[in-house]
Amino acid sequence: MKKDLKSFTRKALVKEMASLNLPPYRANQIFQWIHKGCNDFDEMTNLSKSMRDLLSRDYTLTALEQVKKQISQDGTEKYLFQLPDGEMIETVLMRYKHGNSICLSTQVGCAMGCQFCASGMEGLVRNLSAGEMLDQILSISRSIADRISHVVLMGSGEPLQNLEEVVKLLNIINDEEGLHISLRHVTVSTCGLLPQIYQLAEYKLPINLAISLHAASDDIRQNMMPIARQYSIDELLKACDSYVEMTNRRITYEYALVPGVNDYPEEIQKLAQKLKGKLCHVNLIPVNPVDGVFPAHHRQEGYQHIVRILEKQGISATIRRELGADIDASCGQLKRRSKEEL
Repeated sequence: MKKDLKSFTRKALVKEMASLNLPPYRANQIFQWIHKGCNDFDEMTNLSKSMRDLLSRDYTLTALEQVKKQISQDGTEKYLFQLPDGEMIETVLMRYKHGNSICLSTQVGCAMGCQFCASGMEGLVRNLSAGEMLDQILSISRSIADRISHVVLMGSGEPLQNLEEVVKLLNIINDEEGLHISLRHVTVSTCGLLPQIYQLAEYKLPINLAISLHAASDDIRQNMMPIARQYSIDELLKACDSYVEMTNRRITYEYALVPGVNDYPEEIQKLAQKLKGKLCHVNLIPVNPVDGVFPAHHRQEGYQHIVRILEKQGISATIRRELGADIDASCGQLKRRSKEEL
């Protein structure tokens, strides 16, 4: 099987090209071409024909096929991509004053089975490679003829279940010879895989870590998220405290507000007590309808009292602005698609 050069960090690419007796500057040239959006070795015009033929024989450049594009009334764009093996993933582009932000998928499907999320409805198919994740960014950047400045790993999949490829991706996109996206502009989300949270902390990357918490009581969280049956909230918060201690990075706790389940004052007060004094921010997310599982949420104004409860305990909190709900591009609405659905 041919190796995908889009999945190589620049350091790894230098080593790989050395095995072909090519000097480091050739690896740098190839790396630069890849991050200009090049999908064909023949386009690498500063390489000799014999060198391009050599690369074409033993290597490939993963290229996603754009199958469908939808544009929301608020300007959010959702892309459906087909992978080389025929599987499909969804990726979302959000435009802000501070730049273009992309919400990318890290897996085909998801094994976590969270009750309020469409991504796990059909289970996990496979992990994405670093190259397949990278090409979501490159493809959309090419489509809009503009730079992607912020990356959010909150599409389909559990990023920390694919930790090795995710860390590889972060090193690739941060490289100054490539996209040079600041890791402070990258958010990695997890539903709470404790061993991987400790492992991620060891890398000491200046990323933003987002924890899908969604409840302050174990029984409520266990009903919403199967992973909570494996790790208690107190165990999760202990891992998060360790992460903060090692990285000095503030953690964002995602809290999907489900009417009548976890949005009542007593549960929010309990949340405030658990998070009081921690270096954190709470992102309140009015839950989005997912194939009839949940009804439409309350208006955002109806949740301002929750913000006040948290802020009274010194906890920073905001209500996430809904983007792309009319095209199923909001939080929890991305899922594996098939050709039959098109």
